Amino acid sequence: MKFMKLGSRPDTFYTAEAVRSVSSEVSSDLIVQVTGSRYLLHKFPLLSKCLRLQRLCSESPESSQHQIVQLPDFPGGVEAFELCAKFCYGITITISAYNIVAVRCAADYLQMTEDVEKGNLIYKLEVFFTSCLLHGWKDAIVTLQSTKAFPLWSEDLGITSRCIEAIASKVLTHPSKVNLSHSYSRRERDDVSCNGAESQRLKPASKGWWAEDMAELGIDLYWRTMMAVKSGGKIPSHLIGEALKIYAARWLPNISRERNFNKQVGSDSDSDSTNETTSKHRLLLETIVSLLPAEKGAVTCSFLLKLLKAANILNASSSSKMELTRRAALQLEEAEVRDLLIPSISLANDTVYDVDLVITILEQFMLQGQSPPTSPPRSKLGFERRRSRSAENIDLEFQESRRSSSASHSSKLKVAKLVDGYLQEIARDVNLPLSKFITLAEAIPDFSRLDHDDLYRAIDIYLKAHPDLNKSERKRLCRALDCKKLSVEACMHAAQNELLPLRVVVQVLFFEQARATMGGGKVTELPSNIKALLAAHNIDPSRPTAALSTTTSIQAEDQWSVSGFKSPKSKVSTLRMKMAEDELNESDLQSDGLGRSSKLKAFCALPTRPKRMFSKLLSMNRNSSEKN
Repeated sequence: MKFMKLGSRPDTFYTAEAVRSVSSEVSSDLIVQVTGSRYLLHKFPLLSKCLRLQRLCSESPESSQHQIVQLPDFPGGVEAFELCAKFCYGITITISAYNIVAVRCAADYLQMTEDVEKGNLIYKLEVFFTSCLLHGWKDAIVTLQSTKAFPLWSEDLGITSRCIEAIASKVLTHPSKVNLSHSYSRRERDDVSCNGAESQRLKPASKGWWAEDMAELGIDLYWRTMMAVKSGGKIPSHLIGEALKIYAARWLPNISRERNFNKQVGSDSDSDSTNETTSKHRLLLETIVSLLPAEKGAVTCSFLLKLLKAANILNASSSSKMELTRRAALQLEEAEVRDLLIPSISLANDTVYDVDLVITILEQFMLQGQSPPTSPPRSKLGFERRRSRSAENIDLEFQESRRSSSASHSSKLKVAKLVDGYLQEIARDVNLPLSKFITLAEAIPDFSRLDHDDLYRAIDIYLKAHPDLNKSERKRLCRALDCKKLSVEACMHAAQNELLPLRVVVQVLFFEQARATMGGGKVTELPSNIKALLAAHNIDPSRPTAALSTTTSIQAEDQWSVSGFKSPKSKVSTLRMKMAEDELNESDLQSDGLGRSSKLKAFCALPTRPKRMFSKLLSMNRNSSEKN
């Protein structure tokens, strides 16, 4: 930190009976009142350097002994006035980045210019400010911070703008050419000397060395400085994003829903204080959002969702929320489940988490551009051939297209796992409406879920937390579940889960029989509770079953029903299972590792050529058992 000493005389100011005086053989003849304090001084040294005091003394009548001058709106207060007065007396004063703004404003108020006397205080302060303080990183930061106490004076004198320009230019300059900050010098001490010269042990400096020091600025000054840094166009967007993350961590509180609500029910004075604090935090948050770089990936999705969580609690502007929602949707595959657990603050909604906000983010994610084709269009290939491009270049374009498509598909797979994990968390909320759970579950494309184990766990948790669901609601809840994509462990659990609709249990048993048959294994004996459940509906699992129609249309309400069991002959043909939804095509079976045998091809052809499914499966199972 640089400083400047002016004057050579010792300090002779003292306080007597609440009056500040200066020791002198000459009797005082001037009383100056500054913001409630009184100074007993002499006209000659002060009036010779202060044009304003000259005018005030000439306008005010002289008393018998002391002339009184009042300075009620003096900038900088008594401290700044006393430094100016000591300068007039020739007493030694020290000027640094911490007090130069106050003294500069006071000197300008007293009109201590070169017109009054050569080498006056304003001139000396300007030389020190321009040649020293603006060249030091920490000095410029501290000076800019101190302008907050005198915003109008600092703007009129150009102190604020010059500090911002100096700081931005240093951020855009290589660190080795900058007189680094005090805090940075502590981290890398002896790397750079105090006058900016490089030492022999200079190490490569971090590119983001400036972010922590700039985080000490108030939000208004920070915004102006960051805008100047961004306009330089030399700082990578990810460094800008990292700086914003540091600033948010420094100033945004760790707000919780409970803390916010507890404060609202306090006294009126506490409520007013809370509202003022909330307004400041809201302004800070919206300013950070306005500074976010436009490039995707400049900040992490986790940081965006934390900002969105704070925006939700602070009731930020809808534009800020929408911007954060859009940005988070672009990088949703990077998020974790805990990032999506945004507390709900709506008084009309008793849910623990704001599910609507997550639904909006997911919708924005799904509305992104479709994946490019996995092979170049014919017209494009023809155009490239007409331009006589080599086959090798076309090959590279083809591979790049496939790579881009694969990345987009991969992001959807990650988001599917993320949503299923989120469903498991919110399913425990007893106030979560069924419609919102289903909206989230069905928003994921079917190809994005390679398996349905996580979705099944979420459904099971929801069923346990909501035991009052009726039959129709349970059917709707299980509509997104694909039994073909359940693992063996999940199937074993589902087969014994009495909370599931009977249709789901039958489907699970059917596909488990199919899986065991295709693998040449044995069908496991059904649990006793499942046997009892089927017996209650007149179903004998040991009997060969009749052919299952795959062409009969089924009403939406009956897709999960077992109304066909009312037939006295117990014909399974009236089970009315909608095979159009559950058909096993060849690609699905191959991806699940169920083999490629001729039996599989025959089974996959069933939707077009109906067979007696259950009887065929049971006979195949018996044959394999006899061979074993």
